[in-house]
Amino acid sequence: MSGGGPIVDDAFGRMRGYLGRSEHRLVGLMTGTSADAVDAALVVLYGDGPTPRAELTAYRETPLEGGLRREILEVAAAETMPLERVMRLDAALGERYAAAVLELLAAAKVEPGRVDAIGSHGQTVRHLPRHVGGGIALTLQIGSASILAERTGITVVSNFRARDTAAGGEGAPLVPLVDWWLFRTGEESRVLLNVGGIANLTLLPRDAGLEDVLAFDTGPGNAVLDALVRLESGGQSDFDDGGGRAARGRANDALLTELLADPFFDLPPPRSTGREQFGQAYASKLAELGTAMGLPPEDLLATAVELVAASVAHAVEKFARPRASVDVTYVSGGGVRNTALMAALARRLRPTQVAPLSTLGVEPAAKEALAFALLAHRTLCGLAGNVPGRRARSTRSCSDR
Repeated sequence: MSGGGPIVDDAFGRMRGYLGRSEHRLVGLMTGTSADAVDAALVVLYGDGPTPRAELTAYRETPLEGGLRREILEVAAAETMPLERVMRLDAALGERYAAAVLELLAAAKVEPGRVDAIGSHGQTVRHLPRHVGGGIALTLQIGSASILAERTGITVVSNFRARDTAAGGEGAPLVPLVDWWLFRTGEESRVLLNVGGIANLTLLPRDAGLEDVLAFDTGPGNAVLDALVRLESGGQSDFDDGGGRAARGRANDALLTELLADPFFDLPPPRSTGREQFGQAYASKLAELGTAMGLPPEDLLATAVELVAASVAHAVEKFARPRASVDVTYVSGGGVRNTALMAALARRLRPTQVAPLSTLGVEPAAKEALAFALLAHRTLCGLAGNVPGRRARSTRSCSDR
């Protein structure tokens, strides 16, 4: 006997006909390293090729409740804990994801039965890159896909990161194939930079084929900035709204030089990182260094902003430019809202133009949720969901199955 979820006559009915249809409707879900909100995107795909036309028809960003966010950050930072605590958080996130999907669909006036699938990234609580794990990448995302499917009655595609590591990948970043799908062009060479809790980039040379794509984590992002604000405010503030505090400070060059000496920044791609390296513990050590140097909180935050921008600029110069010119860097993620960070990026990446992703017609905050809807579609078509390290895999259309 099953529980009391939605009654569905044929739970896999839409899946049986999926490959034969030329129009698909999916929801993408994302909660990033910052763990600040559930991003939900409703996407309609038109066409049956491997990269059909995608239309973002609705987007909703729902801040996570303070208690739930604190629990995520504590679980992610804990060295040991009872398994029951992880299980309860997994279930709580599954419920929150389901609520976010139903709220999105209600606002868009779309019945759940008209949605083919949900692509759910889940909440990362531990990520072990290959350079840390002795050549093996390990990663853990929670947010029960079973609860999400039960509450919504919609098929769920999940465990994207774990599947990537199983195939020999880093598990992050996961969006380069979607970046290529949506944003490649013959008009300019582009970098797609996402500044979430961790920053990552995708290089798209002019007229890029899939084999020309380069993507990797550049290093720290909002996770360090947010953690510094929480420390300075005693937990009263979670982030530097608009970058105002950092803008009032002055970066300390000596401290910045010391921070940029971290060996991670010279690791060649493919590479990834996470909150384990650039999260709360890192921010605490940074705060200790700042206190020992007599830096006021605004100067410490300004230095951290420069660290994010400088590590991005170093990654572009060392790893992207040798492969292709970079005409424009398009920025997505929460970092777009930090005016101090955007100014630092523009200064350090000069003469490359820096612009928000909205310039290309996509809301910067929505990109990753949109991406997981598209990756779910690829999965349901039996196609690769990331950029292989050596060569592109077959790109058969759904109708070729």
